[in-house]
Amino acid sequence: MVSADKMQFHLEACEYGLEVQKGTNLLLDDDGKPKRTGTVWTASAHIITAIIGSGVLSLAWGVAQLGWIVGVTTLVVFSGITLYTSSLLADCYRSPETGKRNYTYMEAVKNNLGGKMYIACGMVQYANLYGTIIGYTITASISMAAIQKSDCFHKRGHEASCSVSNNPYMIGLGILEIFLSQIPNFHKLSMLSIVAAIMSFSYSSIGMGLAFAKVISGKGERTTLTGVEVGINLSAAEKTWRMFRAFGDIAFAYTYSQILIEIQDTLRSQPSENKVMKKANIMGVFTTTTFYMMCGCFGYAAFGNNAPGNLLTGFGFYEPFWLVDMANICIVVHLVGAYQVFSQPLFGAFESWALWMWPNSKFVTEEYLISIGGSAKYRFSTSFLRLIWRTLFVVLATVLAMAMPFFNDILALLGALGYWPLTVYFPIQMYIAQKKVGRWSSRWIALQLINFICLLVAVAAACGSVQGLSKDLNAFKPFKVED
Repeated sequence: MVSADKMQFHLEACEYGLEVQKGTNLLLDDDGKPKRTGTVWTASAHIITAIIGSGVLSLAWGVAQLGWIVGVTTLVVFSGITLYTSSLLADCYRSPETGKRNYTYMEAVKNNLGGKMYIACGMVQYANLYGTIIGYTITASISMAAIQKSDCFHKRGHEASCSVSNNPYMIGLGILEIFLSQIPNFHKLSMLSIVAAIMSFSYSSIGMGLAFAKVISGKGERTTLTGVEVGINLSAAEKTWRMFRAFGDIAFAYTYSQILIEIQDTLRSQPSENKVMKKANIMGVFTTTTFYMMCGCFGYAAFGNNAPGNLLTGFGFYEPFWLVDMANICIVVHLVGAYQVFSQPLFGAFESWALWMWPNSKFVTEEYLISIGGSAKYRFSTSFLRLIWRTLFVVLATVLAMAMPFFNDILALLGALGYWPLTVYFPIQMYIAQKKVGRWSSRWIALQLINFICLLVAVAAACGSVQGLSKDLNAFKPFKVED
């Protein structure tokens, strides 16, 4: 009879692409698992893939609602807070007393803050991850439909009625993700993340370049220091709600802490993981902030207070149509990779639980090695559990995406639900617990002030997004898919 521990090791060794044979000496890390091979570059690629996503496309709209002063300030402030709290979280990968690894975000919370916080964190983290996956499905389908609409506008004119349903594209994306979801774990995602990161740079650069070209050509529209102005077409209350939603969009654009520990668990032991992860955090956040500033500011300068909710699919740009199509293709490829990055923590959590519950079940533990390419260039293993469970996971996400095709307000709600607890609250509380920061000390007050300000922003963004979703639902006509 093979023990559960040995079985788990055998499973993980197969997933890492290593041969498990009698007498084979595997290089192991200090926790007995196969040697990790991640570097600052692969971690940075994971971070950029996770951060630069659909959020970048709504930044021009967000800056338009807030204006130059508040909009730019908000981008910088959220960037700084994310970088600071991510550095705190990187120190939580190993327990300070024992040096024991925490393999997941939830495990770090459990070992630092206790069982109740562990449960609360799990509910928030997994709901946010699954919500993000649904949001990515919606966004990718919108970009795919935008390619068809762009070609239609080019052939029939910009005033033509080019209505396209997103549903077939969501179904097609779901089928593709079913196959990609068989990738065993984070350690096998490095190449997919690198490709996705390149795609994110590509479409961000195209959007930024098109906006910049419009500005320098003298066709930029009117902008103001305070954003969209209250008038006949916009009440003071509606402007306030829009500002709240803009805060949520910007918050969502910086969210990646919910997978930070999982990314850090891919890094080599030397140099120390927290130092490498902090460098990766700096590289990832600095790179994305630079792109965000340019995309948000150039987009606002180009379209002014009429900036669309999505720069590349809201048809702020019609020509050159082939370049717009290329940008949307890059968005789709990037979101296909980001979907897997955000799915892996959910896959891993369920499969670890199943292995703990049924350690002797062949349905759970039996691995089948699959080789792709000449001389078995690409190898990974799968099981019946992984095949069935991950397929159902993707199917449910696709169905839910088809049922809620609203873009900006979903972004704001996801940002509100995920940014404060996962990016701010839990990292700060774990830092206080680890460093034993005294209550009412100056450091404690400063940390709690950051906590409180971000909580207010999250509540405001949630209220704004709920109001926006309510308006969308009231305007939504059954059996007609909005693009």
